[in-house]
Amino acid sequence: MDLKHIKGIGDKTIETLYDSNIYSVEELVSYFPYRYQVLQPEILEDAKEKVGITINARVCGPSKVSYIRKNFNSLRFLCDTYGKQIQVVIFNRAFLKPKLTIGQDVTLIGKYDAKKNTFTANDIKFTKLEQTRILPIYHFIKGLKNSTLEKLILNALHEIKNFEQILPFEVEKKYSFLSKEESFYEIHHPSHLEKMELAKKRFIYEELFEFLFKVQYLKLIKEEEIGVSKKVDRFKIEKLIQSLPFSLTTDQEKVIEEGLNDLEKPKRMNRLLLGDVGSGKTIVATVLMYANVLNQYQCAFLAPTEVLATQHFYSIRDILKETDVEIELLVGSMTKKEKEVVMKKVQNHDVDILIGTHAILNENLFFQRLGFIVTDEQHRFGVHQRDLLKNKGELPDMLFMSATPIPRTYALTIYGDMDTSFIKEKPSGRKDIVTKVLKESDLKEALFKTLEEIKKGHQVYVVAPMILENDSNLKDVNLLKEKFDVAFHGKIPIGVLHGKMKKKEKEDVMNDFKLGNTKILISTTVIEVGVDVKNATLMIIFNAERFGLATLHQLRGRVGRNDELSFCYLICDEEKDRLKVLEESNDGFYISEKDFEFRGEGDLFGVKQSGDMTFKIANLKRDYSILLELKKEVLHFLDTKEYQNYPYYEKIVDQIDFTN
Repeated sequence: MDLKHIKGIGDKTIETLYDSNIYSVEELVSYFPYRYQVLQPEILEDAKEKVGITINARVCGPSKVSYIRKNFNSLRFLCDTYGKQIQVVIFNRAFLKPKLTIGQDVTLIGKYDAKKNTFTANDIKFTKLEQTRILPIYHFIKGLKNSTLEKLILNALHEIKNFEQILPFEVEKKYSFLSKEESFYEIHHPSHLEKMELAKKRFIYEELFEFLFKVQYLKLIKEEEIGVSKKVDRFKIEKLIQSLPFSLTTDQEKVIEEGLNDLEKPKRMNRLLLGDVGSGKTIVATVLMYANVLNQYQCAFLAPTEVLATQHFYSIRDILKETDVEIELLVGSMTKKEKEVVMKKVQNHDVDILIGTHAILNENLFFQRLGFIVTDEQHRFGVHQRDLLKNKGELPDMLFMSATPIPRTYALTIYGDMDTSFIKEKPSGRKDIVTKVLKESDLKEALFKTLEEIKKGHQVYVVAPMILENDSNLKDVNLLKEKFDVAFHGKIPIGVLHGKMKKKEKEDVMNDFKLGNTKILISTTVIEVGVDVKNATLMIIFNAERFGLATLHQLRGRVGRNDELSFCYLICDEEKDRLKVLEESNDGFYISEKDFEFRGEGDLFGVKQSGDMTFKIANLKRDYSILLELKKEVLHFLDTKEYQNYPYYEKIVDQIDFTN
């Protein structure tokens, strides 16, 4: 329903709501409060020294505005509350002066100082509060006061005649929810805290039920999706594995077997491989690609950056060097002629495995027989981008890989539409990275360690959280370069790398570091993914408190990529307890669990990159038990095909992108 139907709404307000992505009456009433303020009138004598008390009063003296400094003022006036006169002060509300006439009833919220007989208010309401009021507080929308938004939403509720039925009637009955209509009124205009919580619970269940329905329905459809059954030549695959200069871990063997079983089934593979930094996901993908090539199919390997794509090209070519598999690289920096040569070879099936970046998505690139697609760091590619590649093939099998650590239990739910594999073991010979949290004042220890590692012939990463120094507390890459030059008297060659440099500059800096010409690389987080210099054994991260644990773990994974003992120093003066998790563990999945505890589901949303994950009121961490509980209800709902009796879910089925 159009916003214009709301009583008292003007064009300017509608534009303001549009700017906040609120386009309909239904979207407006689903703009839920994020917290509530309980206003309970108290007698001043009973509430001395309490913070956030609410009192009724009457203005009994003139108001006065004082300017403390530019853009900062105080408004003072005298009030009477039940026969006691008090001085009231409120800051930066000079515009209220005309309304504070003698005899005006007000409700004040703030703190009372009995010694000074002064009430410092943080809010004034120009009404007399007769009884307890639960005030909904909404996230700020520029140009709309909280009270205006509250009134608009209540007016909008009056316009809705029928509320869509999202929860099955059986579920509503089982949990004794308030009606949909009453829930809307109680969440926006609560009569009691208990009823507000019941209303909130209903909408949490609705959001999670709808989310799970989409995930499980998609999985159901994909399980029925016809694919191509491929013959797995286990003798040749075992021969390849035996030719490797290292032994596979148990986890790698298990995941390879899961993938080979997928290929043999007459349905499309749709598998997510989650593996910690340096756990050996590439070898798994290579073995599965080889199995496809043995079936005369072509494979595409999509990486998010040229650095990573090039790295994979050399690594995979080395793994398959004893075979006759033809491998090519296609990246954006190649000349037009170079690209055309590769694309023609792909079209003629003179290429078995094509590794590249977004350049592979070129509409002029045609595969003759694409049967298998791998996407690395899959969350960095949108659904549309993955579909472009998938549509180039004949029902190609799909393997999605990610080194972003996600708690196992959450991954199984969030990616419920995919089969999920995990690699937790590190390849043999890899040592845990020794991690230390240091104060800024202990920087000398990190500098001594830098010199020690360089004298051993090793190299060092230094990470800063920003490019330009606009905050004196943050270390900028150029400032760090100056400090390290001073510390080592300019005798150690240092490179600087950040996202705003030109492509050629970045390549030159990285090549110098890879070749060992520079011993220290000072960088922003652009090194998080794709940089692989096995000689680097020390990582120093400044302002470590600015990063999530999962990001720090990813950065730390740039070292420890050989059999040498490696180190990571986290420099910060805050949140040391949180960072000590990294001192305790090198397990990315454990760290992601702790990160989830500290930071909530925000990072997970970034991983999924789907609108389905942007909950209005649900919270994956807080409501995970509800999610598991509802999964049974959703599976029953699907199994009985009860959803066909609900128009809401018929619409959802029509809208789901089954190519995802």
